Amino acid sequence: VQLQASGGGLVQPGDSLRLSCAASGGTFRTYTMGWFRQAPGKEREFVAAIHRSAGITLYADSVKGRFTISRDNAKNTVYLQMNSLKPEDTAVYYCAARGGLIASQLSGIKTPDYWGQGTQVTVSS
Repeated sequence: VQLQASGGGLVQPGDSLRLSCAASGGTFRTYTMGWFRQAPGKEREFVAAIHRSAGITLYADSVKGRFTISRDNAKNTVYLQMNSLKPEDTAVYYCAARGGLIASQLSGIKTPDYWGQGTQVTVSS
């Protein structure tokens, strides 16, 4: 599975941004998808995940209520809508995929099978 993330950029605090991750080379609808981020000098951290059925989601506490993960299985794409962005959201954002997870195992995305390349998000005034 190949994952291509896009949509990053430079925004001001309080702004919104939507990231996209297009998948190819696999059966997208069978994968749980996730977003991670890595800020300079920090370890990569989990941001959000969505089950293959799209009905179950999981968020890091730091983004809960501000970010929304969604997917379009017809377009083989997962999205991350980011609202009320803060400077501490600045990071390289990565999408990831893992197969074989049932809804109650969503945290299993934290050890994904596939990674996409990152897209830079910078929040600064």
